[in-house]
Amino acid sequence: MDSIRAFAMGQMSQDREPMVFDWDKAARLIKERNPREVNAGLHSDWEWTGGNIYRDGKPNFEDYTYLASTWATPEIELDGEIEDCYKMKSELPDWNANTKWPDSSLKILNGALSI
Repeated sequence: MDSIRAFAMGQMSQDREPMVFDWDKAARLIKERNPREVNAGLHSDWEWTGGNIYRDGKPNFEDYTYLASTWATPEIELDGEIEDCYKMKSELPDWNANTKWPDSSLKILNGALSI
């Protein structure tokens, strides 16, 4: 999606509650499916928002991602299979577009919290 269209979509939906990537769901899916590689991004805007979040059996903290929006749905891609992966901002702790592997999600990945 081009920048002008993305800006317009953001302006039209600025009064809506943001959808934020659900890191705990992502961790549960990774534990269940044991994928080789996992990416995350916003629907229709992966080029600007998406990146790798898990590879070689470990969380990836290095790749850029922007994973919250009032108009584009946060998604997860596990070995090529894409699905929605978000909660509304009001349902989450202090997570936002720049959150990356919060403690609760790392505990799920490491087996310290049940899935």
